[in-house]
Amino acid sequence: MQLPDNQSYLRRKGQIATTQVGAKQAEMALSDNLRGSLLMVVAMIAFTVNDACMKAVTADFPSFEAIAIRGTLTTLALCVIALRNGAFRLPVPKPDRRWISWRVTMEVASTLTFILALKHMPLANLSAILQFLPLGVTLAAALVLGDKIGWRRMSAITIGFLGVMLIIRPGGDGFDRWSVLGIISMLCVIVRDLSTRRISREVPSTLVAVLAALSVTVSAIVFLPFTEFAIPTVRQALLTLMAATFLIVGYLTVISAMRVGDIAVVAPFRYTSLVAAIILGWVAFGQFPDNYTLIGSAIVVATGIYTFQRERRLSRIAQNPA
Repeated sequence: MQLPDNQSYLRRKGQIATTQVGAKQAEMALSDNLRGSLLMVVAMIAFTVNDACMKAVTADFPSFEAIAIRGTLTTLALCVIALRNGAFRLPVPKPDRRWISWRVTMEVASTLTFILALKHMPLANLSAILQFLPLGVTLAAALVLGDKIGWRRMSAITIGFLGVMLIIRPGGDGFDRWSVLGIISMLCVIVRDLSTRRISREVPSTLVAVLAALSVTVSAIVFLPFTEFAIPTVRQALLTLMAATFLIVGYLTVISAMRVGDIAVVAPFRYTSLVAAIILGWVAFGQFPDNYTLIGSAIVVATGIYTFQRERRLSRIAQNPA
C-alpha cells in the first residue's frame, strides 16, 4: 500500500477543510434565511391581527379615540426599547431631519386614512390593495430617486397595477370613497418608505419609530374634540390593548427579519399578510373576498415576487460581473 506524500496529504486536507467551511457557511446562511423568513411571517401575522383588532374596535367605538389609545400604549413601549438601546443619546444629523419629518408626516397620513378605510372595507380587500406597495416603491424610486428599472420589472409593475384595478374595480358597486382612502393610504406609505431610504444609517430605527408613533398619537388626540367621545368597554379596551401589543410585536420582528436574512429571500414573505387577512376577515367578520379580488390579489402577489427575484438576480450580476 502506497502512502501519499506530505504535499498531497496537506493539499487534500486543505481541500477537505475548505469544503467543510463552505458547507458550514452555507448552512449558516440557510439557517439565517429560514429564521428571517419565519420572523417575517410572524411580523405579517402580527400586523394583520392588529388590523383585525382595530377593525373590530372601530365598529362601535370612535376611530380617533382608538388610534389615540393604541398610539399611547405603543409609544410608551417603544420609548422603553429606545432607552435601552440608547437611541435618544445620539444627535440627529441635520440632513436627516427633513427626511424624518417627511417620514413622520406620511406615517400620520397613512395611518389615519388606513384606519378610516379599514372601518368600512373588508380586511382582505384593503390588505390586497396594500400588496402593491413593493411594486409602487420600485416605480417611485425610479421616478424620484433615479433608480434604473428594465422593461421586465416595468411590465411587472404595470400588470400588478392592473391587478389592483381588478380588486377595487372603479365604477363598480364596491368602489367608493373608502376605496379611494385605501389607495391614498398606500400612496402615503410609498412616500414614507422613500423618505426612510434617504435617512442615514446613523439614525437609530427605534428613534424614528418612536417619533412616528408619537406623531400619530398626537394627531389623533387633536381630532378628538371634533368627534364623539366614549368610555371604552372591557371588550374594547382589551381589543385596543391587543392591537398595540401585536403592533409592537410586528415592528420588532420585521426589523429582526430584515437584519437576519437575505432581503431578497425574506421580503417575499410579506405577502403572507394577505393570506392572514383573508382568513381573519372570513373567521372574525364573515367577509370572504369575491373571485375578482382573489384573482387580482394573485396577480399583484405574483408580480411582486417576480420583481423581488429579478432585483435579487440583478444584484448578484452586479456583484459578480464575470
